[in-house]
Amino acid sequence: MSKTLLECREVEKVFLKDGRRVEVLRGINFSVAEREALAILGTSGAGKSTFLHVLGTLESPSSGQLLFEGKDISKFTAQKLAAFRNESLGFVFQFHYLLQEFTALENVLMPVLISGKAREQYEKQARELLEEVGLSHRVRHRPSELSGGEQQRVAVARALIMRPKLLLADEPTGNLDSENAAKIRDILLSLNRDRGVTILLVTHDKELAQSFPRQLTMRDGRIVMQ
Repeated sequence: MSKTLLECREVEKVFLKDGRRVEVLRGINFSVAEREALAILGTSGAGKSTFLHVLGTLESPSSGQLLFEGKDISKFTAQKLAAFRNESLGFVFQFHYLLQEFTALENVLMPVLISGKAREQYEKQARELLEEVGLSHRVRHRPSELSGGEQQRVAVARALIMRPKLLLADEPTGNLDSENAAKIRDILLSLNRDRGVTILLVTHDKELAQSFPRQLTMRDGRIVMQ
C-alpha cells in the first residue's frame, strides 16, 4: 500500500470581509498517497482554489493541521516554508506566468535560479522535460512566440524541474481549447504513470476530473464525496 504523502486534519480557512467572517474551508479532512493522481471537482466558489493554495502553503490555514510525509508543515517558519515549496512542490496554474523576456528553457530553469543552484546541473534535465512535453523544437523561443497550449506546457516543465514530490494544478486547462486541454491532461497523466509524480488537480471540468483515477467533489468549502 502506498504511503500517505499529504494529509490535512480539520483544516479551516476564514477571511474577514466588511467585518464579516467568510468561511471558505470548513473542517476538511483529506489525504493523498504517494504516486496518486487525484482530481477535485467543484464549481466556482466551492473553495477548491483556496484549498489548493492552502495545501501548497501559499496561504496559511486559519486552523487545523497540514502534514507532509508526517511533518506538520503548518508550523514551519516562512523561510522554511519557502524552501519546502521550492524543493517539494510544483505548481501549474490556469495562467502560465511565464517571464516574457526569457526563453522557454530559461523559464523552465527559473526555480533553479531562484534557489541559487547552478544552472549547469539542471540544463540537461530542463531540455529533457521540454522534449517530454513536446517542445524540444521550442527551447529558444520566448513566450510571445508560443501558442497558449505551448506556454502551458512550458509551465508544466517548469513545475517539474526541481523534481517535486507533489504537483498541484489549479484549472490548468481553463484557458485552453479542447485540443490543447487534452494535451495537457495526457501529459499530466503520463507524468504520473511514467515518472510516479503525485498529482492533485482542481477543476470545474467534469470530463477532465473523470479522466483521473480518483475523483472527489468539493462544495461550500467541504469535501462531499470520496
